[in-house]
Amino acid sequence: EEDTMNRSELVAAIAAESGLSQADVNRAIDGLFSVVSGAVKGGTKVAIPGWISFERTHRDARTGRNPQTGEAIQIAASYGVKVSAGSKLKAAAK
Repeated sequence: EEDTMNRSELVAAIAAESGLSQADVNRAIDGLFSVVSGAVKGGTKVAIPGWISFERTHRDARTGRNPQTGEAIQIAASYGVKVSAGSKLKAAAK
């Protein structure tokens, strides 16, 4: 079974590691994701070299199939998000 660290466990671990209060860590995490979300929404790539990067990707419109009826349907163009692990994060996973 895979272990999962939830947000409160992450906040507690960062607080213990950094000496900051859990409230300060919570605000920092909220700020991080607010800034990353806004940048990605605007089409700006956000990269923390060696660790992680976030970027918006574009999916063209395409024809798909309804799996229940087999009927062709049009799928509109849309945006997605690509999250890539950097070299330091990849090395830590080995």
